[in-house]
Amino acid sequence: METKDEIISTKLINLTLLFLHVMAVAGAMVMSGGVLLLLLAFTCAAYNDAGELPPISRRSFPKGFIFGTSSSSYQFEGAAAEDKITDKSNGDGACNSYHLYKEDVRIMKEMGMDAYRFSISWSRILPNGSLSGGVNREGINYYNNLINELLSKEVQPFATLFHFDTPQALEDKYKGFLSPNIINDYKDYAEICFKEFGDRVKHWITFNEPWNFCSMGYASGTMAPGRCSSWEKGKCRVGDSGREPYTACHHQLLAHAETVRLYKEKYQFTEEAIRQSPFIRDNNLNRRSAKFMDPLIRGDYPLSMRELVGNRLPEFSKEQSEMVKGAFDFIGLNYYASSYADNDPPSYGHNNSYNTDSHAKITGLRELLLHIKENYGNPTIYITENGVDEVNNKTMRLKESLKDDIRIEYYHKHLLALLSAMRDGANVKGYFAWSLLDNFEWSEGYTVRFGINFVDYDNGMKRYPKNSARWFKKFLRK
Repeated sequence: METKDEIISTKLINLTLLFLHVMAVAGAMVMSGGVLLLLLAFTCAAYNDAGELPPISRRSFPKGFIFGTSSSSYQFEGAAAEDKITDKSNGDGACNSYHLYKEDVRIMKEMGMDAYRFSISWSRILPNGSLSGGVNREGINYYNNLINELLSKEVQPFATLFHFDTPQALEDKYKGFLSPNIINDYKDYAEICFKEFGDRVKHWITFNEPWNFCSMGYASGTMAPGRCSSWEKGKCRVGDSGREPYTACHHQLLAHAETVRLYKEKYQFTEEAIRQSPFIRDNNLNRRSAKFMDPLIRGDYPLSMRELVGNRLPEFSKEQSEMVKGAFDFIGLNYYASSYADNDPPSYGHNNSYNTDSHAKITGLRELLLHIKENYGNPTIYITENGVDEVNNKTMRLKESLKDDIRIEYYHKHLLALLSAMRDGANVKGYFAWSLLDNFEWSEGYTVRFGINFVDYDNGMKRYPKNSARWFKKFLRK
């Protein structure tokens, strides 16, 4: 399979609650190494005769539109070690936001950000993963302090309950999301968060990128828990790439639905973020996106998926189907990179795998937003992550590292594409840039930098604004 243009970024694209990778193609379905990338095709970002992009600012968007940045606990705070990282690093230090959160909130405020999407570490709240192991009050105090600091600076908190960090204790006890036991433990953890933080947090997100978590954690084995079949590139010790990803995602769907039901019955917060992904009939995007969309909309997986996956796909009981159906309030979309490829017939080989079951095709962000508008009643959408990375060149001087004009162009074009879709009726209410800071990037470790603010890992995690941070400050000026 040949690529026609180089991929803008190695970062995955995702549709959040229930995460979806999609790949853009110039011709037919395409896949590379289990990572599917989304085409950003927008005519609205045409350059003028002087080679300049059209101007855009906060004032181009409707009054009340939310702009913010995103993060996750493991990538920012510092947490446990993780294997299979490109540079053999781990997130123990991350960018030390656990101790520097006040400075980070100050940076957001000075840039003019309206909101901050962060994740809560399950293990920081419940060190053993379940209520029986006790609650860590110090962890609760940390998040209370962060939330209070945000509100004191008039920055809205958007809290994600799960961002790839399954408690190790539950992996050891019953293999984490491969066991239905995870459903009640997750619900118990979520209820603690609702009780402790719900008086101030009005936007909740249950799972970040379930598709990514299941495919890379259980199909390719390149992320925790690092399970896959022997033929996959992860070279895992244990796993079944053709069965386990479906089991893990099935349990995430059920944990999500149970948590939403709990929330609706007992807490009734303003909004509960549930992420879903649209699908298109008659092409392979149907198979990929409908894995999550169909259960949430119709209460079951699509027939085409059942025919493809067979008995490897779990079944919903009647009660579970009714609980999952309709368990969402808004769509979160994480959008990153573009890829083009020539038409090439897919080769599935002889090994069953979650990745080979899911080739995809789609045309672009604007078209995707409008497709959601036309097919799902124009629900509320938040762009919950959008960003681009650059290689972490350790030999480059700090002054040069802050010149990220490519990132500025990337954000400018994406915001133009978003605005174009909104002008055609897409119901988008907010946009979160990934990321506020350079951070630990999962399988890429510290080999890439996504931040609009530079972090000096060798000098006390000191923060420096990049050109893109200055661009956002000007863009967000009221």
